[in-house]
Order: sequence, then structure tokens, then C-alpha cells
Amino acid sequence: MAGIKHLVMAKFKEGAAVEQLLLDMKKLALELDIIKSFEWGEDVMKNDKYSHGFTHTFIFMFDSAEDVAAYMKHPRHVEYGKKFRAGTEKILAVDFPTVIDKIATA
Repeated sequence: MAGIKHLVMAKFKEGAAVEQLLLDMKKLALELDIIKSFEWGEDVMKNDKYSHGFTHTFIFMFDSAEDVAAYMKHPRHVEYGKKFRAGTEKILAVDFPTVIDKIATA
């Protein structure tokens, strides 16, 4: 197994300080060694039929489910999570083991 991904999808509230929330999330990911990688993006297709209104996706990579659990309880994550939830209309989070069936080639 290649690790555990923590995937978060969010729809931000109108008027939310999205740029600041993104900067704070990046800072959190860079400062916590338990997070092995972090990537994110904004929906480019903007098709509510498929996105169900979610506008942003965040993917954190961890070595194990135990590391995800430790991250969820980490004081920095708990503090950030309060701000993140206050700025979002809805959130979906899923944790899953990574299965790689195809590797990107150059």
C-alpha cells in the first residue's frame, strides 16, 4: 500500500476569505511533518450536476490511517478546522488507501 489519502471537498460561503483559508491550509501542510504531500485545486468544469456545488478539492497524503487519526486530533488542525468550517457552506471528507494502477510518464 502506498499510503492513505485524506480528500476534502468544499464549497465556500459567499464572502468567505477563501484566499486566506488557502494560505493557512498550505502553511499547515508545510509545517506538519506527518503530512507527506498536499495538493489542491479549484473545479474547472463548474458543472453542478456532477460537482454538487463543491468548488475546491484538497488531497493530503499520509503514511498510515494512524497518522490521519493523529492529524485529525493535532491542535493546529483542530484550530484551523474551526476557521475552515466557518467559511464553508458544505464539506465532504473521505480517507482511503491509495491504489496505484497507472503511473504518469513524461
